[in-house]
Amino acid sequence: MVDLKFQGAQVLGPDGLAERDLAIRGERITNHSQGKSVVLPGYLLLPGIVDLHGDGFERHLAPRRGAMKQMAEGLVAVDAELAANGITTAVLAQFVSWEGGLRGLEFADQVFQAIRDTAPELITDLRAQLRFETHQLDLYDSLPDRIAAWDVDYVVFNDHLPHRRLAEGRKPPRMVGQALKAGRNPEDHFALMQRLHAARDQVPDALDALCSRLAARGIRMGSHDDATEAQRSRWHARGVAIAEFPETQDAAQAARSAGDKIVLGAPNVVRGGSHNGNVSALDLIAMGLCDALASDYHYPSPRRAALMLAKSGVADFAESWRLISEGPAAVLGLTDRGQLKPGDRADLVILDERTHRVAATLVAGRFSYLSGDIADRFFAA
Repeated sequence: MVDLKFQGAQVLGPDGLAERDLAIRGERITNHSQGKSVVLPGYLLLPGIVDLHGDGFERHLAPRRGAMKQMAEGLVAVDAELAANGITTAVLAQFVSWEGGLRGLEFADQVFQAIRDTAPELITDLRAQLRFETHQLDLYDSLPDRIAAWDVDYVVFNDHLPHRRLAEGRKPPRMVGQALKAGRNPEDHFALMQRLHAARDQVPDALDALCSRLAARGIRMGSHDDATEAQRSRWHARGVAIAEFPETQDAAQAARSAGDKIVLGAPNVVRGGSHNGNVSALDLIAMGLCDALASDYHYPSPRRAALMLAKSGVADFAESWRLISEGPAAVLGLTDRGQLKPGDRADLVILDERTHRVAATLVAGRFSYLSGDIADRFFAA
């Protein structure tokens, strides 16, 4: 059992950073430790990062078409990358989409089974999120039972059909490449998109019924890329209480007014704006329209975004870090992490105070990452 007392580090509390002792025993933070003291001047001791939504794991599971046959080995690599970026709880966002290929149902089934079966063997707390394309009406009846078999408790709804172009009868840009990547004839792929678009009027009522079934099973639900107040309000009426990456201030404000949670992309903060012209995450954060930041597609971004927010003065350090720790933990209903208080899980990330690089990561008192000079502090006699 790990029994350690950290001394000399700057430890993050509700009021900010201050030098104080922090002790862990076993999986928990504790008031008292009889174990070894580790002296860490020059380091920041912070709550572990909770990542609500990320698909950066895809390159480990399928680095090249057909190259990864053992998904468990890919998840081991994911675990290592998450740890190196200070992430202690990670939600892996996997599509089930009409797009097929790595986003198709068959591949998703393999991914969800691998997460379910392999995650307990790893150190980082890995969880699965289903990103479901809403126009797949043929999957609605079976979806709740699939979700139960996959042990998924978080579903986010997307609609990536290019409805305007389909309504005009025009092929979307990059459609041929998308079809070939999925192993489909481009004409067949376009025909599928047209059929899904043609059935669009059936989707709202079908979603009402599906969301009701999922809510009855205790499934956490979110919407993705809401563009209008009306869209977000409709999702709220269905019990979908998380707004992921709202595209406009109106949609974000509608979520806040309804008491729903707002998740923004950390890369948006790091870039200084959205890569596709949507509302700036910095602006929404400054207006108080953000509960959590997520890695989206880049695992280093949560840490970098929190540090940038603090440096820019948009928020103080404690509030900035809360957006990647306590905030996302609360969205997931996890009350045992995100802060450094006695009784909580010992989920910690230790940063070099000068460079702000990750020096060590601990999950429930177990090291998932340890690198460089800090290792000497732990192994010193």
